Amino acid sequence: MTANDQAPSPPPVRPAFDAVTWKEIAHLLSNLPVTLIGFVYTAFMVATTGGLSVTAIGLPLLVCGLYGARLLGKFERMRARALLGVRVAEPTPLPGPRRAGGFFAWLWAGMKDPVGWRTVLYELVRLPWGVLTFTVTLTGLFVLWPVLPYLVRGMANVDRVMVRGLLSPSDELERRIAELESDRVVVVDTAAADLRRIERDLHDGAQARLVALAMGLGLAKEKLLEDPEGAAAMVDEAHGEVKLALQELRDLARGIHPAVLTDRGLDAALSSVASRCLVPVKVSVDLPARPAEAIEGIAYFTVSELLQNVSKHAGARGASVEVWRAGPRLLIRVSDDGRGGARMSGGTGTGMAGLAERLRAVDGVFTVDSPEGEGTVVSAELPWRERGLA
Repeated sequence: MTANDQAPSPPPVRPAFDAVTWKEIAHLLSNLPVTLIGFVYTAFMVATTGGLSVTAIGLPLLVCGLYGARLLGKFERMRARALLGVRVAEPTPLPGPRRAGGFFAWLWAGMKDPVGWRTVLYELVRLPWGVLTFTVTLTGLFVLWPVLPYLVRGMANVDRVMVRGLLSPSDELERRIAELESDRVVVVDTAAADLRRIERDLHDGAQARLVALAMGLGLAKEKLLEDPEGAAAMVDEAHGEVKLALQELRDLARGIHPAVLTDRGLDAALSSVASRCLVPVKVSVDLPARPAEAIEGIAYFTVSELLQNVSKHAGARGASVEVWRAGPRLLIRVSDDGRGGARMSGGTGTGMAGLAERLRAVDGVFTVDSPEGEGTVVSAELPWRERGLA
């Protein structure tokens, strides 16, 4: 879902002058000076570059003018966001000559930039509208104030439509690019957080035990001739440390990617996770085949972390895990009968918010329904990808 789709509907009309109405009045009064600047700039840019288009500098000047129009559009989006509550996603920046593949590729990309041209159109058609809104609003503050909130709301709604229609990203592909760029950042941050966690677990766990083991064996070697019984006791203690270190390494490897998931799939892997949960868990996996390795791994770790939350925070007497396929989606539902009140919180890669970010990075969906005192139901969707094709 894009930022445009999530934009709230215009607020209802109220006869009172509340904060929303005053912001709208400020926007309508600022329309005239802002649109005058935008109109003068675009008119001068079009006239100048049109006259120079037959020369060598005409087209580069036109592209630079469209870059300037993009900056005007960015300012208009900021103004609409602050005063009208309209949140429009920022378009993808145009690449420079080096990233575009050379000067002529950059020139061509700039000339056919739909965002710049639609901003030019926006600034040109806004001049009469800016004059009208400024005149009506200023006059209404003195002689039409009983009906001014209704007039202001109607004109502000027209402004909202114009901003969304002409200053939004170009099309679905443009919005999709912005989403993928955001998802890429989430994936990189999550991977970095996972690497830091693995490094911390190795440093604080198995590595510390192995260092202690090496020191213990060194002392046992020195006492071997002088105190054989003491050396034997130290070797026996070192043997126990080796077992603990191996167990920690197995747990760490299971946290990276469990062998049971690779060998036997989600059903066996989730049953193994459920058996370690502190409350009884019923597992139901109904899949006609195994999904792609990446999707299978994300599903496993999603359920694993949710069951850890059930063990630590839910105060539940029982929980259930359901996994099934519905068309092109892999569906997951984890529910418990605990105290509820779960929230989407946590930093990058952690908590409910971290799980939601990981799923969004692969076009997944993550929702939490957790009323106080009524348990928690977490639903997740992942795209189904055939094994060996993803």
